[in-house]
Amino acid sequence: MKSCCVTDVGQRRTMNQDFVYISEEKIGNLPNLFVVADGMGGHKAGDMASRYTVEVILESVRENEGQNPIRILGRAIEKANTKVLEKASKDKNLMGMGTTVVVATIIDKYIYIANVGDSRLYLIRDKIKQITKDHSLVEEMIRIGQINREQARNHPDKNIITRAIGATRKVSIDFFDIRLEKKDIILMCSDGLNNMLEDKEIENIIKDDKDLPETALELIDRANQNGGKDNIAVVLIEPLACEVEKC
Repeated sequence: MKSCCVTDVGQRRTMNQDFVYISEEKIGNLPNLFVVADGMGGHKAGDMASRYTVEVILESVRENEGQNPIRILGRAIEKANTKVLEKASKDKNLMGMGTTVVVATIIDKYIYIANVGDSRLYLIRDKIKQITKDHSLVEEMIRIGQINREQARNHPDKNIITRAIGATRKVSIDFFDIRLEKKDIILMCSDGLNNMLEDKEIENIIKDDKDLPETALELIDRANQNGGKDNIAVVLIEPLACEVEKC
């Protein structure tokens, strides 16, 4: 396995409220863990929400003695939601804080994924495929046929999300599992990336045969060149790199 992560404040913001975490080493009963969180709220609240959510997820995964990866990830996200709500209720400066989150772990040749909000996980194989589904107002409008995906890219309500950590007492989580193949690459990102780049542009950069850190920086640079309207978070994973390179 190979992986890397990078975040950037972008061109318009003064604070980076995105937070990423990667570990190729064991965390609790999971052999690895990858997280992207995109905070929201006031000047300090969004930053706190994303960081604190990742901290609680890590703590929960370490303490969970179960074996089912989906249940471990789900419990961790539920605990983070509860803790974020509790923290916000005790500090008026943190009232209303929340965050998106997408979490993944790779076991044998499967990736297990959990997400809340509009931070995304993509699988790049023959072509790019978005695995997670955005929990956003615009995505709901697409699903019911009010607008098409092209209209959605520049819709004025694009940033309104319908699910978030810290929004309600009970959080609704989506789960996915995918069987991996040789040469697959996983991209996890905040909307600061995919709002600035078309999926095809992301695919072309990732398939350009550079190493992962260089690819991640190119994605960040391209998002900033295209406007950098938000913080940008990128996690790249090559799950079966050793099978390809026979290491």
